[in-house]
Amino acid sequence: MGGFFSGRTLAGIGRDLRSGRVSARELAARALESVDPGLNAFVTLDPEGAGAAAAWADEERASGIDRGPLHGVPVAVKDIIDVAGLPTGMGSAHYADHVADADAACVTMLRDAGAVIVGKTSTQEFAFGGTGDVSVNGPVRNPHDRERMSGGSSSGSAVAVATGVVPLALGTDTGGSVRIPSAFCGIAGFKPAYGALPADGVFPLSRSLDHVGVLAGTAADCRTAYRALTGPAEADPAPVDAAAPRGRIAWIDPPACDPEVERTVRALFPDAPAERVDFAGIRQVFLPIEFGEAADVHAERMAEAPGLYRPETLGRLEEAARMPGWRLVRALRERDRYAREVDALLDRYDLLAMPTMPITAPKIGATEVGLGPLTPLMVSLTSAWNVLGLPALTVPAGTVGGLPVGAQLVARRGAESLLFDAAERLDPR
Repeated sequence: MGGFFSGRTLAGIGRDLRSGRVSARELAARALESVDPGLNAFVTLDPEGAGAAAAWADEERASGIDRGPLHGVPVAVKDIIDVAGLPTGMGSAHYADHVADADAACVTMLRDAGAVIVGKTSTQEFAFGGTGDVSVNGPVRNPHDRERMSGGSSSGSAVAVATGVVPLALGTDTGGSVRIPSAFCGIAGFKPAYGALPADGVFPLSRSLDHVGVLAGTAADCRTAYRALTGPAEADPAPVDAAAPRGRIAWIDPPACDPEVERTVRALFPDAPAERVDFAGIRQVFLPIEFGEAADVHAERMAEAPGLYRPETLGRLEEAARMPGWRLVRALRERDRYAREVDALLDRYDLLAMPTMPITAPKIGATEVGLGPLTPLMVSLTSAWNVLGLPALTVPAGTVGGLPVGAQLVARRGAESLLFDAAERLDPR
């Protein structure tokens, strides 16, 4: 797992670039040579495009232009996000020959920040699932144990960061797809508030729930990347004061969780009072929205070429198509009620804390674990924050049985700085 960027922060990389100790071209070359094909993190590498972008970044720096903390930094992009001139395969045989003719809006933001795109990362087919092992390209393997899932659907982005191939990657998150693989692979992953990063040029799964997010080695790097994409950012931000107050934090009891996972994460918040969120009720909002919108996206494709889907994906889409319309109507009404309930909780607390995942990474191909069926379990603690559109961040919280465990923090929209501050105290690397 010792790629060139392992243990390196965006702040440190930026200092090396600004001082001339390293060039963007050298960094791009290091990224490309660090890829381990056995993990299946990448579906496309772009040495020519990366080399050209890196050379341009070096020329700009030499002429005094500094675009900020991502200028000249190698990044990777999930393969449901369009990058002009590169394939966007969505992990599906349906798009085997598809090449994007324009950049997604979030990719334009990356380029404007001076980032160097080195390739496209593996995704669960059409981003419809959290395991990372259902794709025409094969499973993405967890670098901590290659027989285990990486998590999904931003599986390749998480593995690319976890193995030090790149310090930063873009992913998408509809029910947890940035946070799930980040937690399983031992890195940080940030799902911003709904709409904070544009989804134009991202293949939709559920337009009401889809979020673009960032994956990086640390919470501080997620903050740096997010701020660089959404507005002016300091090239080298000041470190968080570990002794400063970290806000009022409530511990949210998980409805079902491996006891060792819960104990490990809870230990980070020993003084936080316990509260409850109706995860089961919010799931009854999440599913009709996700299923109804996914069925709409795929209706013609399912009718014309169902055999091109992976069996697991087709089965979920067929289940989605059978869901009655009244469930969606009710879900939209109920979402407002749950939003009011969580808003009331966030009137009393600044942040909500809980495990990101209730389990450690299962074996590839597993459909059941000790707590029950895997599919609902994978999004049991993450999907609520997509339904409510709130910013949510996972950071490494330790290990259980040698496998990473993540702690998840949630805030109201507009409290991102507090969210990052608290996360950086938990993850001070």
